[in-house]
Amino acid sequence: MLLLAAATTAGCSGDGPEDALSAFLDAVAAGDVAAAAANTDSPEAAKTVLAQVRGVLEPEGLDVDEEEVKQPEGDVVTASYRLTWHLPHGRTWSYRADAQLRAAENGWQVHWQPTVVHPQLAVGQTLGMLPQLPETAPVLDRDGVPLMRPQTVIGVVVDPQKTGDASAVAGTLAKALHRYEPSVTGRSVLDGMNKTKPGDAYPVITLRAGDYQRVKSAIYDLPGVRFASQERLLPVTRGSGQQVLPGIRALVEQQLAGAAGWRIVTRDVTGGEVSELRAEPPRPAPAVTSTLSAKLQAAAEKALDTEPYPAALVAIQPSSGDILAVAQNDAADEEGSLALSGRYPPGSTFKIVTAAAALSAGEADAGSAVGCPGTTTIENRVVPNEGRFDLGRVPLKTAFARSCNTTFARLAASLPGPSLTDTARSFGLGADFVVPGLTTVTGDVPASDSAVQRAENGFGQGRVVASPFGLALVAATVQAGKVPSPSIVKGMPATTENVGDPPSREVLDALRGMMREVVTAGTATGLRDIPDVAGKTGTAQFGDGSRSHGWFVGYRGDLAFAVLLTEAGSSKPAVQAAHRFLAGIG
Repeated sequence: MLLLAAATTAGCSGDGPEDALSAFLDAVAAGDVAAAAANTDSPEAAKTVLAQVRGVLEPEGLDVDEEEVKQPEGDVVTASYRLTWHLPHGRTWSYRADAQLRAAENGWQVHWQPTVVHPQLAVGQTLGMLPQLPETAPVLDRDGVPLMRPQTVIGVVVDPQKTGDASAVAGTLAKALHRYEPSVTGRSVLDGMNKTKPGDAYPVITLRAGDYQRVKSAIYDLPGVRFASQERLLPVTRGSGQQVLPGIRALVEQQLAGAAGWRIVTRDVTGGEVSELRAEPPRPAPAVTSTLSAKLQAAAEKALDTEPYPAALVAIQPSSGDILAVAQNDAADEEGSLALSGRYPPGSTFKIVTAAAALSAGEADAGSAVGCPGTTTIENRVVPNEGRFDLGRVPLKTAFARSCNTTFARLAASLPGPSLTDTARSFGLGADFVVPGLTTVTGDVPASDSAVQRAENGFGQGRVVASPFGLALVAATVQAGKVPSPSIVKGMPATTENVGDPPSREVLDALRGMMREVVTAGTATGLRDIPDVAGKTGTAQFGDGSRSHGWFVGYRGDLAFAVLLTEAGSSKPAVQAAHRFLAGIG
């Protein structure tokens, strides 16, 4: 019987000892410490112990059953009952306890003593709950190569009230630790200390054991500074996978919490352990297998390292949705997760979607003759090609390969208001994915009743935004024929919303040929020496139009990817980075 209703009686309760016991236990089960304490003969002492016990156990529920009260013999009776605590992570703790009930002036009361809560809890003692964590298993890549291993780390914390000369301590810490974390400065440590509540300590940094040994002599004896050792998953390659490995680590830590063993103990007034009341050993924690490829991750990071602009690359396996690599250079890391949740105008890479919408609507096919003038005017809005190049009338596939803004602005303007939005979702762009271990944004493609707005959206300007993750899904959809369900940990696929119906086979076949022609005879001929690459370039203006981001999105076999170089000025650096990536993986 799960007792949830709180007792409302205060002081003394009921007509007999059974009523008094039930009122007390009902309140304990409901978590109403004040009401439970009021049904005892020592409310303040009872309230203190009951609050401490609930604070330690943090129960999700409490069952009370098998209540038994012996027939009264005078003014004191004995009762017994079973308490079953339902604790977090599916844990259960059940035992029998006893209580005395005494007749008072206004009725029966529970005679308070800590054994009412547990038969081994004595006066002056408290309850403690200790986790027993299993050994942390490594995180492996898809081929069994370790990405993260458990390593000893040392937390450096400082108690501001014990430093004496806080400025001197902060300066010494910054001098020793800045090399490991550039954000640690004398000013940052002082600010952190000043914001710390009295009695608390300010966590300065967590160091690998080897790094700690290098600086120990400089910081170990600083006043107010102390150190704590623990095991933590860290990347095998320092600095690798900074946009994805922390999320995987958080998933592993959640699994460890669920697999942890636990001990419930009593403590004396000094905090020392007196006796063990309950113990469960930890369950072995299996190794976690990521969808990442260490080889592709390393190649992606190397391809971006030399770029002076913030750069990001996302690679996905179209057939499975497995995320194979998520890379950023240092300049991008300073700005956040550009690769997974950045929102940038996609430029001409969005012509994949516009072409698909036009093909689906029967406005054109890959071989249809279309105009590619140097400029075109749509309701007083002049749309130019880059450098105002003029191809005259050419097949649609050529206009796509050469990236004619004027062609695709005209096509988009002629489509219904929601057409680009709906088509984009058929490629995963503008859809929502909840990927365990990651925070992702694909992008946004708003519908519009304005022909001018649709025209601008049609060549990836206007109000359209996308992330490298979103455009990698677009390329993966072209290759696979449907939007894959992305994942970063094996066995944990994403949940999806707002994904459209798959594109038709005819549309996909046309897009594949058009994207291949971009590489063989269009704006990405810098990739022509690498076999079987198909894709689309993009130069996306932003701000006042004087600056541009550079994109390349594409696929090769069962590998789809998107490369973004912010403020690169054109798509050429993105094509070169894509070349380094593909050449690096062989």
